[in-house]
Amino acid sequence: MKSLQEKYAPNNVCWGCGPANPDGLHIRSFPKNGEVVAEWKPEKKYEAFDGVLNGGVIGTLLDCHCNWTAAYHLMKRANEDRPPCTVTAEYSIKLLRPTPTNDSVFLSARIVDLTDDRATVEGTLSAGGKVCAICRGIFVAVKEGHPAYHRW
Repeated sequence: MKSLQEKYAPNNVCWGCGPANPDGLHIRSFPKNGEVVAEWKPEKKYEAFDGVLNGGVIGTLLDCHCNWTAAYHLMKRANEDRPPCTVTAEYSIKLLRPTPTNDSVFLSARIVDLTDDRATVEGTLSAGGKVCAICRGIFVAVKEGHPAYHRW
């Protein structure tokens, strides 16, 4: 099954979610029951210290996953067959506890507000059965002339 990223932006080189970036994190997001979910397996090279995921990587995981949640829902709202190219306008992360790297982390995101060209999204990152980080962000569909317009 293809992720949102693989289906709609196979040539995207974003470090967090771009399928075409050989050095990227390759986040794979899937719509499920009104949310968008992903599973991601940490590697030792992404640790802040032994056994704990780096906070910047956590931010990237949530940023990219929530951005794709926004793009997907904006596409559905507009009844289009391709998502608009979206960018992060703002996001905040709360690191609630250390994120272990000994097993997969799970991302989940949902829309809390949606207009024609922007979405407010809340996301969580869980590991070991516990929520380790939460995110809230605003993501905007860009128009022709914006540097990111054709990136997908």
